[in-house]
Amino acid sequence: MGTEDRGQAWTLRAALLMAAAGSAIALSGCSQTSRETTGSIQRPGLARSLDKMTASQLDGAVRTYGAAYERNPKDKQTGVAFATALQMTGRNDQSLAVMQQVAIAHPKDRDVLSAYGKALAAAGDLEKALETVRRAQTQDSPDWRLFSAEGAILDQLGRPDQARDLYRKALDLQPNEPSVLSNLGMSYILANDLPSAETYLSRAVSQPGADSRVRQNLALVVGLQGRFDEAERIASAELSPEDATANVAYLRKMLAQQNTWSMLKDKGEAPKS
Repeated sequence: MGTEDRGQAWTLRAALLMAAAGSAIALSGCSQTSRETTGSIQRPGLARSLDKMTASQLDGAVRTYGAAYERNPKDKQTGVAFATALQMTGRNDQSLAVMQQVAIAHPKDRDVLSAYGKALAAAGDLEKALETVRRAQTQDSPDWRLFSAEGAILDQLGRPDQARDLYRKALDLQPNEPSVLSNLGMSYILANDLPSAETYLSRAVSQPGADSRVRQNLALVVGLQGRFDEAERIASAELSPEDATANVAYLRKMLAQQNTWSMLKDKGEAPKS
């Protein structure tokens, strides 16, 4: 497949690298919508949510949001959407710069602080990301999305027990929320406890509102256990047959290489073929 035709085939590959490298925050974060996954942000002029776009469509979204941001850099929804699109195209430093400006304009806004924390984490500044997300949380009116975002950062910092406590707090506030269940499943992938990960991801997929990323995370954990045909069936429920096949072929190749899991976990990058 060419770069522009890969479509959603990035999803499983990105999830594998994120899980192995401890970057589960990229699958969480607080959006302006009722869903936690920021890839679901939509704005006028864009007919598809970001996580359903091809590479060329994501580039177009970056241009569209970028133009809107230049016209009004203080608009919170535009800024968060632009930063999210930048992250999804790997431009984490620029995404952070955008969120820094939005946070200056909205220093007490919880949604902005959460998105800023996500941008900090994506750029590798985990301690500041943790501080920012915690600053956005309030004891008198706790936000389940912030608990989940904080948990994802703690997972990256190697503190899984604390992370899972926060995911469960989030679920107490928002029972069966698929994005939180997915983060909990990814936490167990990081610990290489694949059966537990599958349990939570299966539960997440069964919930109303579960989006494409949750399904692809389930395909990931099933594939990591060697059940490639099943992983392909799960992935192809929302991907094109070509992209689902490509994802599973990629996973097979990754796992066929010696010490792939430990290599990824140590370095956070794909082995060179």
